[in-house]
Amino acid sequence: MGTVRVGISGWTYAGWRGDFYPTGLPRRAELAYAAERLTAIEINGSFYSLQRPSSYATWRDQTPPDFVFTVKGGRFITHLKRLVGVETALANFFASGVLALGPKLGPVLWQLPENLRFDLAKLEAFFELLPRTTGAAARLAAQHDAKVPDALTTATEDRPLQHALEFRSQTFCVPECFALLREHRIGCVVADTAGRWPHAEQVTADLMYVRLHGDKELYASGYDEASLRSWAAKCRGWADQGQDVYVFFDNDAKGHAPHDAMTLISLLAEP
Repeated sequence: MGTVRVGISGWTYAGWRGDFYPTGLPRRAELAYAAERLTAIEINGSFYSLQRPSSYATWRDQTPPDFVFTVKGGRFITHLKRLVGVETALANFFASGVLALGPKLGPVLWQLPENLRFDLAKLEAFFELLPRTTGAAARLAAQHDAKVPDALTTATEDRPLQHALEFRSQTFCVPECFALLREHRIGCVVADTAGRWPHAEQVTADLMYVRLHGDKELYASGYDEASLRSWAAKCRGWADQGQDVYVFFDNDAKGHAPHDAMTLISLLAEP
């Protein structure tokens, strides 16, 4: 049996204050408040810029012992370098403090830009660079450059490290791509995007990574109970097959994400 974890993509949103977050709750307490009600959170600040080991350590310490973070890989790697010549950039990413999460570190998400088309050789070369254990990530981190002055290049223990890929070009929806994902044990992200980007429900690894951006309006619409029951059934099915399942709501624009996440958690708890 696999496990199912449900959460949100990021947790710092002004529009959630006075709604999901009670009025008067200090901003420094928002992560702990969210973590008490959810079972995982996707760190998305790491997509925009390199973070610091002290930040990851603070996030680790503010959450319950059994909590899990997933970390979004940097857009410098995926959008600017477009997966090519990224050895040092990958070292910098892992040196920036990701390993400070310790046992709370879950999969790493790599989100590709919409205009990046499927290229088997390019994608395979990128996959071969990805560390598959925290020990390998620490060794890679040791190759960082001066962009990471306070680097963390050690891991408290050597644990498996999973990766998931979210593509946004329909050119990836071909057997060759899914076969490559299976060969390298990379999870294929199931993305619900109101029809904007591809929706592929392919089992390619021992994890299923689901990102729910809104089924009717991208980033904005909420999910009704029927939709959430459907997702709960899919999650149970994947877990019954042995996959670990991570579900993150990214329909944050109107504050639906945390509420939808809590509803899905309650539906999954039903007998």
